[in-house]
This record gives sequence, structure tokens and C-alpha cells, in this order.
Amino acid sequence: MKGIVSICCFFSLLVLALAEEEVEDVLSNILRDRSHIDETLRLASEENAAENYHGFKYFDSWGCPIPHLKYIDSWGCPKPLGAAIQKLRKIYHSAVKPMEQAYKYNELRAHEISDGEITSKPMVLFLGPWSVGKSSMINYLLGLKDSPYQLYTGAEPTTSEFTVIMHGEKTRSIEGIVMAADSSRSFSPLEKFGQSFLEKLIGIEMPHKLLERVTFVDTPGIIENRKQQERGYPFNDVCQWFIDRADLIFVTFDPTKLDVGLELEMLFRQLKGRESQIRIILNKADNLATQDLMRVYGALFWSLAPLINVTEPPRVYVSSFWPYDYAPDTSRELFKREEISLLEDLNQVIENRMENKIAFIRQHAIRVRIHALLVDRYVQTFKDKMSYFSDPDLVFKEIVDDPDKFFIFKSILAKTNVSKFDLPNREAYQDFFGVNPIGSFKSLSAQCSYSGGCLLDKIEKAITSELPGLLSSINPGKAPPGLSSCEATGCGDKPKNRYRKN
Repeated sequence: MKGIVSICCFFSLLVLALAEEEVEDVLSNILRDRSHIDETLRLASEENAAENYHGFKYFDSWGCPIPHLKYIDSWGCPKPLGAAIQKLRKIYHSAVKPMEQAYKYNELRAHEISDGEITSKPMVLFLGPWSVGKSSMINYLLGLKDSPYQLYTGAEPTTSEFTVIMHGEKTRSIEGIVMAADSSRSFSPLEKFGQSFLEKLIGIEMPHKLLERVTFVDTPGIIENRKQQERGYPFNDVCQWFIDRADLIFVTFDPTKLDVGLELEMLFRQLKGRESQIRIILNKADNLATQDLMRVYGALFWSLAPLINVTEPPRVYVSSFWPYDYAPDTSRELFKREEISLLEDLNQVIENRMENKIAFIRQHAIRVRIHALLVDRYVQTFKDKMSYFSDPDLVFKEIVDDPDKFFIFKSILAKTNVSKFDLPNREAYQDFFGVNPIGSFKSLSAQCSYSGGCLLDKIEKAITSELPGLLSSINPGKAPPGLSSCEATGCGDKPKNRYRKN
């Protein structure tokens, strides 16, 4: 009799458990309302867009409203914005690129800027450990659930490729080799990472309103027990390439995966100097009770504090970014507000895309100028130390091995108003001059021509007046204060006068 009672109790519990699982399955299959995404990111229908933008019925490749197609220029942009893009491209090619080539800047930083990069849409980069919800978040933002091109997700490491999701007239996938071979895109420089990497690069094009304004990049998850060489390509170098070009970087974490290992430490070292673009996402937050979530939030900051050594840490968003509804008995309103804040952040980046492009080119020009001044100083010091009986190899080796002995870097700081925080590492120039003989460089004073002027004059004019002026022309009255200040930007009259040809 007792056995029969036990069996009955067992079956009763089993039925209750199965019923509970069915309820959970039903709850998990309830899709979340996405209307707030379209509203926050202004992804209205064409009719609503026309009303919202005072009759502007068409939109350019940057997502800006235009009154009629006849006002589109050859770049596919409204004429004022298209003119700004063309002018930015002209400033780069006439003032910045000649200095890059003359002093081989790309061999120091490996950052070559193509026309496709200048005219490309804003890029949003997703980084983080494996299976934290990066791909699910992209599926949710784009509404790809149950579509043929939704990104594959799962509890195991699923993303092994760098996936670029961009706008296209029709839905299709593009091999990495094709993307790198297309010079009209901004991904052609990725060819330098080798064929093994290009096999791990894939592009997905689809006609989506959000992708008309922004490009998403999904990355392989960080796996701490996997050595970099096992990936078959320089993973950290590829990440650095995307980090340097990203307008917004989402570093995503799972509450159950807060461990910081060597690969994650390396990633945050690569993010140094890009703190303003970083957003931390604590995903899958509805899996925890409120008290546990507070503990995890504190543990996340405790883990990341040694890696993000800044006064103001990046913004942290706490929510659950996937297509299904929040778990019951969780902070639904809080998660919804956090999600809307993140969407507003994303929309701000899209709205400021042209300003960010100009600022990016200007920052690049400042670095190129500093590099040229340093190489020139190495050249001048070498010439000063050489005598008839000197061994040129020994003399230059002494200069490169101990530049502080010859005040190479200090002289640049003293004479050009360059910030010490913008100077490259001294060790980088040992490698640079190891493959580029000092005799292959001319001094800055020799980089002048009667018709073209001096390279230094042109790049300083771009930094101090042309690029700030371009920014003012597209956004009157909103130019950031101090943009043309030489003390803040590392430009000034001293180097110009010093190197001017008499």
C-alpha cells in the first residue's frame, strides 16, 4: 500500500513539474513589444517620416531627411551633407595623406584611412565573453527573430566569425574575401590579416531602416582557456582594427560570467583612450532577483576597476536584450528604462555621425603631425652627431636606443605645444627605424615646394582652421569650445616658423 501511495505521489509531482515547465515555455515564447525601438530610433514608416520631418519624404544613405530626390548629389547624400563629405575627403587627401606617406605613418600605427572609411556609416561594435547575448541583442534590435538571417545563438560558444551586418537592397551574405576585395567598402584594409582571417569574416546585407543609418559588427566571444594562436589569425590585432573605427562599443557581460582573464585584460588595454565610446552592458539581468542583481552589479565594477583606470567609468546598462518578454517578478520598469536609455545613446551617435567623422580625421591628423615632428627630430639629431669618422650605424643606434639622452621627445614637447599624453611609445620607434632606414627620410624643412607649399603648413592649417571650419559649417553655433586652441590640440606657430623655407 505504501508503495502505491509513493508511486501516486511521484506521478503527481511529475505532472506538476511538467505543467510548470509548460508554463515557463509559454512565458519564454511571448515576444516582447518592439514599438519603443522604432520610436526611440525614429524608424517610422515613410508616411510617418514625411509628417515628422515637415514633408521630407526621402532619406539619404546616412538616414537624413531630404525634400526630394532631385536634391541628392552623386554621393547619395543631401547636397549640404554631401558637400561636407567631399570637402572632408579633399582635406584628408591634400593635407594629411601626403604627410602620412612622406613619413610612413601607417607602418607605425597600421591605420590606413580609405575613402570608404571616410564615407561609411557609424559602426557599432559588440565585444565580450562567449554566450553573453551579443548576437541575441543584434537579433532583437533588428527584429530578426525567426528570420532566415537571424544570427545563431546558444548556450555554447556559437559565434566564431566577425560578422558585419549592413544595409543592402536585398538580403544576402557576403564572403570576407569579397568584402576585402571591394575598394568601395571600408573593409579592404582587413586583407593584411591574412586569408585565414578572411575566412572568419562574413557580411550580411539586408534592407532594414536601422541599417540605413548604422552598421553592426558581431565578434567571436572571448574564451579565456583558448590561446590566441589557436584561432589561426591575430585576434587582438583584428579587434584593434575594429576598435579604432567604431563609433560605439558595447562590452557585454553575463551575470554568471564575470571572471577577468588574460584575453579580457588584453581587450581592455586595447580600449585605452576610447573610454568615451565604451558602454558596459550587464545582460540577462532578469535571470536574477533584485538583491542578487545588486551584488552582481558591484562584483562587475570590482572586476573591471583595475582595467578601466579613468575618473568617470563608462555607462553601465542593466537589462535583458533579447526578443522574449522579461522573466516574471523582476524589475520590468527598470529594465525598460535602461533599454530606452541605451537606444537614445545609440541614436545620439547616429545623429552626430558627421561631427564624429570630422573629429576622427582631425585626431588622426594630429597624430600624423606628431609622428612627422618626431621623425624630423631624429633626422636632425643624427645629422648633428655625425662626423667624418663616425660610423652611421653606431651613431643612430645610440640615438634610437636612448632618445632621452638626446632630448628627442622633450624637445618636441617644449617647442610645439604637443601634449605628452599624445606622444607614441619610445620603443615603437626602435621597431619603426629597424625597417625604415633614417636616410630614407627628409627633414620637414625639405618637404616644401614652390607650387604645393610645405607639408607641415598644410597639415597645421587643416588641424587649426579647415576641419574646425567644416564642423561649424554643418553645425552652426555648435562647434566645441577650444577646438581650434593650439594648447589643447597640439598645433601652433612655433613649428611652422621653425620649418618654413626661407
